Amino acid sequence: MSGSREPRVPILMYHAVATAPNDATRALSVTPEAFYEQMALLSGAGFTPVDTAQLARSWRASGPLPERPVLITFDDGYEGVHRHALPVLSRHGFAATLFVSTGWLRGEYDTGGGLDEMLDWDQVRELAASGVEIGGHSHTHPQLDQLSDDALWSELLRCREIVTDELGARPASFAYPYGYSSRRVRRTVREAGFTQSLAVGNALARRRQGPYALRRVTVRRGTGIEEFERLVEGRAITRTFARDRALTKGYSMVRRARQVRRKAIRSRV
Repeated sequence: MSGSREPRVPILMYHAVATAPNDATRALSVTPEAFYEQMALLSGAGFTPVDTAQLARSWRASGPLPERPVLITFDDGYEGVHRHALPVLSRHGFAATLFVSTGWLRGEYDTGGGLDEMLDWDQVRELAASGVEIGGHSHTHPQLDQLSDDALWSELLRCREIVTDELGARPASFAYPYGYSSRRVRRTVREAGFTQSLAVGNALARRRQGPYALRRVTVRRGTGIEEFERLVEGRAITRTFARDRALTKGYSMVRRARQVRRKAIRSRV
């Protein structure tokens, strides 16, 4: 990668790591055994995991990156990240980023929206103490581009303030719930104090995507080890996610129509 004019970096998007996930999280979960095998492959292939802040900082300053950088990211805040993923990450000395939806975690801020067994704040602190970067993922995990300006600000600031209060450090990185964003959402994320943010996109990340639209590759329960190897090597990604891209394109048209309709309604009020 280092020899190319513009390095392409695989950013892996995980959710739950669980032996017996519920129906709501099964498709986007991986088994502990699969996660162990995938991390062993990264180690054996000479990849060096960095966290989101390190990648963005390097690209902003045109600074150096390891020979084969990769990002390991987790969304939402499922308990299995602590139970199953952390021991594997620690064994390999791997960096990672966890994006938490603060209203989904167990504790005083819990809104009851978590889809499966979620982390509590003691576990999040243990992850942070082990070197996992903790980023924001909104408070209640809504589709941010469908919110009013006030509701969007509330979701971002509530998330940022809770993480800061619980960990004693302000989160620098953010990931869009469902991967959805818009120019307005990206601008507001920046104004809320986050210095970089991740989408989905199912493509390798490039510097030219900009710090608020870096793309990730989805790892799910059906991702076998051979497919995983192809993904991190950047091979056949377009073919692998062809159906996902078609669905995303169609749904984006629906979302834009909804936004236009809401703006028209607000203008008449």
